[in-house]
Amino acid sequence: MAKEFISLSSSILVTVISFFLASALVRGVEGTIGVNYGTVANDLPPPPQVAHFLLESTVINRVRLFDANPDILKAFAHTGIAVTVTVPNDQIPRLTKLNFAQQWVEDNIQPHTPATNIVRILLGNEVISTANKLLIGSLVPAMQTLHTALVAASLDRRIQVSTPHSLGILSDSSPPSTGKFRQGYDTHVLRPLLSFLRATNSPFMVNPYPFFGCSPDTLDYALFRPNAGVFDENTKLLYTNMLDAQLDAVFSAMKLLGFNDLEIVIAETGWPSLGDSTQVGVDAKSAAEYNGNLRRHVTSGAGTPLMPNRTFETYIFALFNEDLKPGPTSERNFGLFRPDMTPVYDIGILRPTARSSIPNNPTPVPTAAPLNPAPRSKGKQWCHPKTDADENALQRNIDYVCGLGLDCGPIQEDGACFLPNTVRAHAAFAMNVYYQSTEKNEYDCDFEQTGAITDVDPSNYDHHTSS
Repeated sequence: MAKEFISLSSSILVTVISFFLASALVRGVEGTIGVNYGTVANDLPPPPQVAHFLLESTVINRVRLFDANPDILKAFAHTGIAVTVTVPNDQIPRLTKLNFAQQWVEDNIQPHTPATNIVRILLGNEVISTANKLLIGSLVPAMQTLHTALVAASLDRRIQVSTPHSLGILSDSSPPSTGKFRQGYDTHVLRPLLSFLRATNSPFMVNPYPFFGCSPDTLDYALFRPNAGVFDENTKLLYTNMLDAQLDAVFSAMKLLGFNDLEIVIAETGWPSLGDSTQVGVDAKSAAEYNGNLRRHVTSGAGTPLMPNRTFETYIFALFNEDLKPGPTSERNFGLFRPDMTPVYDIGILRPTARSSIPNNPTPVPTAAPLNPAPRSKGKQWCHPKTDADENALQRNIDYVCGLGLDCGPIQEDGACFLPNTVRAHAAFAMNVYYQSTEKNEYDCDFEQTGAITDVDPSNYDHHTSS
C-alpha cells in the first residue's frame, strides 16, 4: 500500500511539473480577450445591464473604459471582470502634482475597489501622436506620480499604470525587423517610459489597426486570410498577417532601446462592419473574419515570428456601435454588439445559452452569416481541398492555418500525418483542423473557393485527418 501511495504521489508530481513546464513555454500576459467599452452614443443600455450581459452571456472577462465613470465602475462591482480605467488626456499635466494625483485616486478609484476589480489605469490615449508638447512632456512624470499615489493608498500591487500608443510612434516599421521609434521621442520620452514600465512590472500598450493600414491588394493579409505573405529579408521570417508584422515592428523598436523583456498588450484593435464606399473591406463578413481570427490567434500561444510561443492580452474595439462618434461611417460601426445587445456578427464570444436565445438578424444590417445556420447533415463532416484546387493556393491555406497557431505538428517531418508528403495531403489536414475548430459553417471551409465539405472521412483514403 505504501509503495502504491509513493508511486501515485510520484505520478502526480511528474504531472504537475510537466504542466508547469508546458505552461512556461508560452510567454506573455495571459492571452485573454477584452473589449473597449466606449459610450459616445445616445442609445446604449444602462451600465448594470451591460455588466450583467458580459458576465452571464459572453466569455469576455476584461473591459477597458475611456474614463473613470462611477456608474460604470459601480455596475461592474462583484462581477470579477477586470476593469481598466482611463485618465483623459487633458488631465495629464495636473497629475504631475502629487496632491492632485492622490485626490484623483481617492475620488475615482478607492470608492470602487476592491468590489470592482480595477487592474489598470491608463494615462491618456495615444498621447505622443497628439504632438502636444505639454501633454508629451507631462506623460512620464504623471505616470510616476500616479504610481506614487497608488503606493500611498496600498493599491500599487493591485493596479498597474500604463498608456496606449498608436503605431505613429514608429518612424520605420517595414520590414518589421527595422522597427524603431521616432527620433527625439525615443530617448527623451519612450526610454524613460519603458524604464518606468519595467520598474513597475507594467505592460507596453499599443493600438494596432490593420484596417487602417490595408489596401485592396493587402486585404487578405490584413484579415488573416490565406495570402502569399511578406518576407523579411533581414530575419528570413515570413509574415502571413499584418497584425504580427505591426507587433514585431513595435518589438524591434523596444529591443533597440533594450526593453525587449516587457510584455506588449493590444489596447485597441478592431474592424468596422459598415463604412463608406471608398473604404476597403467594410462589411460584417470582413469584421467577423478579422475579429474571429484575431481572437484565435492571440490566445493560441503561437505568438509572432519575432515573439514566438506567447499570447497577448487583447482588447477588441469596440463593445457597441456608437452612433454619436464623428468622422466616416466606419467610426460608428466598430461594435461587436448593437445597443439592444444582439450581435452584429458572431465571433464565438457568446456563451452557448446566449447564442441559442438570440434571434437571427433582428434588424436589417449586414451580417457575416446567419447566427444559427442549419447544419448540412447530422453526420460527421470534414473540410477537404477541391480536386481542381491550385497547389499554390493550397500552400497558402497551410501557411494561414499554421500561422493562426493551430496544431500543425502532425504534418511536420516525423509527424503522424507527414506522409504522403504532398501539398494536397498537408492542406487537407490543415484545412480540416481549422474547420473543426470553428462553428463548422459552410464558409469556414471556403478557403477562397478551394475547400469543400465532405461526409467521407479523408483519412480512409489519403492520410490521417484531425477530427
